[in-house]
Amino acid sequence: MTTPNDLFGVYVHWPFCAAKCPYCDFNSHVHRGPFDEEAFVEGYKREIAHMAALAPGRLVQSVFFGGGTPSLMSPQAVGAILDAIAGAWQVDPGAEVTLEANPTSVEADRFRGFRTAGVNRVSLGVQSLRDKPLAELGRRHSVDEAVAAVRLAQSIFERSSFDLIYARPRQTLEDWEDELKEALWLARGHVSLYQLTIEQGTRYYDLFNAGKLKLPDEDLAADFYELTQELTASAGMPAYEISNHAVPGQESRHNMLYWRYGEYAGIGPGAHGRLLVNHQRHATATERMPFDWLKRVAADGHGMTTDDILTWEEQGDEFLVMGLRLKEGISPSRFMAISGRGISERQIETLKGYGFVETLPNGNIRVTDKGFPVLDAVVADLAA
Repeated sequence: MTTPNDLFGVYVHWPFCAAKCPYCDFNSHVHRGPFDEEAFVEGYKREIAHMAALAPGRLVQSVFFGGGTPSLMSPQAVGAILDAIAGAWQVDPGAEVTLEANPTSVEADRFRGFRTAGVNRVSLGVQSLRDKPLAELGRRHSVDEAVAAVRLAQSIFERSSFDLIYARPRQTLEDWEDELKEALWLARGHVSLYQLTIEQGTRYYDLFNAGKLKLPDEDLAADFYELTQELTASAGMPAYEISNHAVPGQESRHNMLYWRYGEYAGIGPGAHGRLLVNHQRHATATERMPFDWLKRVAADGHGMTTDDILTWEEQGDEFLVMGLRLKEGISPSRFMAISGRGISERQIETLKGYGFVETLPNGNIRVTDKGFPVLDAVVADLAA
């Protein structure tokens, strides 16, 4: 038996992009030629109905359209999917509905259409406020287009965010300080700041292995991270998670649902989910290839290729991996309820001795700023 925390959301994956970025390992596909959006929307509707049959009676607190590039969808398609979600589950009147967008796919009419459809938050893939790095990252927009898109989003939606990538090849601390200060001046409430990582299966992975792409060493990467924490805190947008910064109250509710180990349905090609079915936590995943997914849904009513029941130990490990990313930390008692085991006091004290973790007044254990750069090792020690 597993313990729910009454958090439930829906993740909708739109897998199509105008171009594949060299650093991206997400399930995204460039499709050229005729495209039947309506057929995919019908597929989403059927898969939503299937997931609702597995996990009925939930209250949806957040919906997240990720990708790919969901802003390439028509507002009508987004509205139809949201209607299907509302027909399958009860939706909280204050639910957060986020849609990821690229600055190149932003138009005022389209954004207003998304707002009318029910989207109340957008997350823009800006990635850099410098034109040369934008080109190197494979982005198809300019800095001017990015800034215009951010301002447009802020004028139409109650809440918005944008992403930046730092610790890029040849980037100096001084370069990042200037760029981040501009970003914090531009941002309203929330910004996501990711250190560039090399992921297998990407163009950057091939270049890195061939010695044609160099990243900052560990010490410089730590300096980038420390500078980022200082500047965002000074601007009133401290980190609430390793890579996410917000004015208190402006945190991404959908991402918080993941990190607090809530329950979520994964809809669309390559989407992952975590559902409680008959008091057991299921890890689900769907077919990654968009048109194969569509065929599966037509045949079976869903595109699931994975439906695994997680053991208590697996749930405990997931809870640590997700929850220790948060500045609020994790509850040891909830860890015990989920995993059936306690966290070793000896391990906690050892990690405290290194300055990597601390205990908060409410009893939560959290990773310190010093511990975040070695988070994987901290999680492994606590899970042992």
